[in-house]
Amino acid sequence: MPKIKVKTHRATAKRFTATGTGKFKRNKAYKSHILEKKSPKRKRNLRKAAICSGADHARIKRLLPYA
Repeated sequence: MPKIKVKTHRATAKRFTATGTGKFKRNKAYKSHILEKKSPKRKRNLRKAAICSGADHARIKRLLPYA
């Protein structure tokens, strides 16, 4: 019997990247529309990547088995 290959969840793979220490990086939300009322500082900070919460780590790890 061959081993069953675990598939990567493609939607998750497009949204998260693994860091060298095993954490997951994500992009911030609220940057797609209604930008006129948001301050330049707020929009600038939304460009930066964020580290995912530890509470979500197990779920993301299950969806990205090879990350």
